[in-house]
Amino acid sequence: MASEATSPPGDNAAPFSVSELSAALKRTVEERFGYVRLRGEISKVTRHASGHVYLTLKDENASIDGVIWRGVVSRLECQPDQGLEVIVTGKITTYPARSSYQIVIDSMEPAGVGALLAQLERLKAQLRGEGLFDSARKKPIPAIPSVVGVITSPTGAVIRDILHRIRDRWPCRVLVWPCVVQGDQAARQVAQAVRGFAALPEGGAIPRPDVLIVARGGGSIEDLWPFNDEALARAVAACPLPVISAVGHETDTTLIDFVSDRRAPTPTAAAEMATPVLSELKAGIADAERRLQRAAGRMVETRRAALTGAAARLPSMADLFGRRDQRLDLASTRLASGLRAHIAAHDRRLAAVAARLTPQGLVRPIALQAERLAALDRRAIQALQRHIRDRDLRLQGVARRLPSMQRPVRLAQERLEDLSGRATRSLERTLTQQSERLDRLGRLLGSLNPDGPLDRGFARVHHADGRLVRTAASLAAGEGVSLHFRDGDRQAVVEGDRPEPTPARKAGAKPPERPKSGQDDLF
Repeated sequence: MASEATSPPGDNAAPFSVSELSAALKRTVEERFGYVRLRGEISKVTRHASGHVYLTLKDENASIDGVIWRGVVSRLECQPDQGLEVIVTGKITTYPARSSYQIVIDSMEPAGVGALLAQLERLKAQLRGEGLFDSARKKPIPAIPSVVGVITSPTGAVIRDILHRIRDRWPCRVLVWPCVVQGDQAARQVAQAVRGFAALPEGGAIPRPDVLIVARGGGSIEDLWPFNDEALARAVAACPLPVISAVGHETDTTLIDFVSDRRAPTPTAAAEMATPVLSELKAGIADAERRLQRAAGRMVETRRAALTGAAARLPSMADLFGRRDQRLDLASTRLASGLRAHIAAHDRRLAAVAARLTPQGLVRPIALQAERLAALDRRAIQALQRHIRDRDLRLQGVARRLPSMQRPVRLAQERLEDLSGRATRSLERTLTQQSERLDRLGRLLGSLNPDGPLDRGFARVHHADGRLVRTAASLAAGEGVSLHFRDGDRQAVVEGDRPEPTPARKAGAKPPERPKSGQDDLF
């Protein structure tokens, strides 16, 4: 271990290197302080990306650096926080690169109730600043739950009190998620239970609760401390189901009391908050039924009195039809005399016209017409003779030109025969297509026959005035309708409330286009 360098005169001690001295100090410190229990206030907390935590412990006169390895951080009883007074255990070691010493922490616990409360107040302020305590985010408790979820210990008086109270008030299904409610694992198990209930699907094999109760009996602040855990508080705040906290007695307050939707002073009170009283609901329904019957009776009497008063104010049948009968009698009397006067007037006109019809007056117009017809006959014969001469001359000229027109005539005849064949084939195809189309239209007409569905057991509904009923929304309760069957008609009365009308297709909507087949339509 001695250096090979030349020693100064008169000195027999060999010099150390810096590394040798640091290693010797490290062994000495670790052997002397291999296990220490240290109390101090935490400051300068640094959480490294590797997961290690570096901090400083101090008191009034001194300070010491500390390190918590990544594997130890998750097992600590409380997490290091700025200003928290704690008691730590570990070993003292040195850090040769900086010539400093530090404590490697294996465990950490708060140094008394005061430290715990100070840490709780800081956590409250943080969560309040995030809005987790706001009343606006509280969810209402369902009035009539069908399933109640309870998170508590499966043994003890708490679960028995809750089940007994629910059974007395509102018999419903209760799902119990057993977990420990005291100790290091309590906060983690309760948070898992809250998330587990929230993850249940609606309509699954296990029904999803309508409301959750987190319950625990009374105890000291150390016993109730798991319910002040930050992770548990955030799990309760993020739960989509309404949560009722019932931790401890009425004077006990934990962190989840602030983030839950309702706080109950006791587990029994939580069961009362979560469920209604079945007997009270029955009494309320019976009272509402009696009030409804009385109101309906009063309404019927009021309507009957109004109808009686209206009927008394109506005029009698004699008053309604007496004046009209009198007018009818007067009109029938005047009708007979009017008909006689009308016939007499026409007789006079007929006599005046007959007096002008003499034989001489009839012969002269006939003679004039005979002379006009004879003149027209002569003119027609002359015009016909001229037309025949002209046609004869044109026929002679055509006969002279006829030998030179044989070839065009033959070509025209051939073309005419070709066109005739093509026209015949086209006409046959057209007739075939139109015949098929006529068949389809006939079948379509048969399917659109309004009386066709009556043969298949359907009925057609008409209003009392004969109009066709097209929608259920056009019918009112109590309205009379006519049902038309294949073999006759029946009358019916509509019952039930009018349904909400379904939106009709907008007017002017363009019907779907028929696919183009490439074949022109002759129609």
